[in-house]
Amino acid sequence: MPFSSLGFSPELLPLLQRALQEKGYAAPTPIQAQAIPVILQGGDLLACAQTGSGKTAAFALPLLQQFTQASPAPPRRVRSLVLVPTRELAAQVGDTFTRFARHLAPRIKVAVLSGGVSINPQMIDLRWGADIVVATPGRLLDLVDNNALSLAHVGTLVLDEADRLLDLGFEEELRRILALLPVQRQTLLFSATFPPAIETLAGTLLHDPRRIEVQAQSVSAPDIQQRAIEVDPGQRTQLLKHLLLQEGWNRALVFVATKHAAEVVAEKLAKGGIPAEALHGELSQGRRTRVLREFKQEQEHVRVLVATDLAARGIDIAQLPVVVNYDLPRSTNDYTHRIGRTGRAGESGIAISFVSAATQAHFRLIEKRERLRVPRERIAGFEPVEILPANAADPAATGGVKGTRPSRKDKLRAAAALGEASPGSPDSH
Repeated sequence: MPFSSLGFSPELLPLLQRALQEKGYAAPTPIQAQAIPVILQGGDLLACAQTGSGKTAAFALPLLQQFTQASPAPPRRVRSLVLVPTRELAAQVGDTFTRFARHLAPRIKVAVLSGGVSINPQMIDLRWGADIVVATPGRLLDLVDNNALSLAHVGTLVLDEADRLLDLGFEEELRRILALLPVQRQTLLFSATFPPAIETLAGTLLHDPRRIEVQAQSVSAPDIQQRAIEVDPGQRTQLLKHLLLQEGWNRALVFVATKHAAEVVAEKLAKGGIPAEALHGELSQGRRTRVLREFKQEQEHVRVLVATDLAARGIDIAQLPVVVNYDLPRSTNDYTHRIGRTGRAGESGIAISFVSAATQAHFRLIEKRERLRVPRERIAGFEPVEILPANAADPAATGGVKGTRPSRKDKLRAAAALGEASPGSPDSH
């Protein structure tokens, strides 16, 4: 199915196709083919689409057409608002809008608003208004409170990666933002998963929505080879070094549980002669941007990125050969997002999980909920010797992998753990 069959106007289509060719899109992805006609018709949408499925273009392209066909309005009045969970995703979505709009006239102004940097330049940039705003909820509200912009004329609201917006505790911010928006509007909700909280949110926000579920980027897709390597916690860093040297991957994305682990593992890799950088939420936005840029550009001094889930959410890295779960993810949803960073756009990829005696039950639950079975491997020289005590609690008995948003206690535990090494943490390596 070509883009020309999706309902774009004859006047706009050649300009969009030029931008699409520059972006590398030869034909619509499944989510684009299904979502674009619905959005062009003005309907609300509830869409399930994995990272890397082309969902940003699925809402960006029809929103740009809306601008070219809309009746004259005061310049730089915010008419489309895209809410995202992280700074990195805000930058990525904003860049997509800018690239697609570069050939359009009149010029469309896209404002990217996120924390981690001074608010003053963003306030100055908004003096002349903006047509499309891509923002994280907290920074958007800061700017509204400073009278830097108004949301009174927003015609389309997009919630991108809505499940993560809820996971990261943005419920109160979302309620405040929704109260500032017109009641009559188009609302588009994109989520990688449909947990009960998303269903509830959709029921509140959407009016007679079209529901689309695209599983083309499933974690069990054949272009991602999943491996599970049994190893004691204290041997993980040495095993990681061994694999990086033996396999010759040009880049690797390594997931850990805390910012402390990210710093320690990256430092140990660097001391072992493997260029590595940490990426977590406590870094300045300038450093996060620099590290990501250098990693994407395959610069020699950032071969390995050691990241937490929060920092890595929304990262789009072309031709990433391998993802390593140094620490297993807390939930099956996070497992889906993690390994989906490789094997993108038709490329093959490898997803490796380190599994210890203490985390075997946890990984079995991930397998069960993902409906897959990953054979266990052992690497010569790194065979595990630890066993789980007979009286140890089985994570499966109490639910193990969580599939819902963290409770208040979970959040408090996570905050307390940020600066502490857990048993078997990198400090013991």
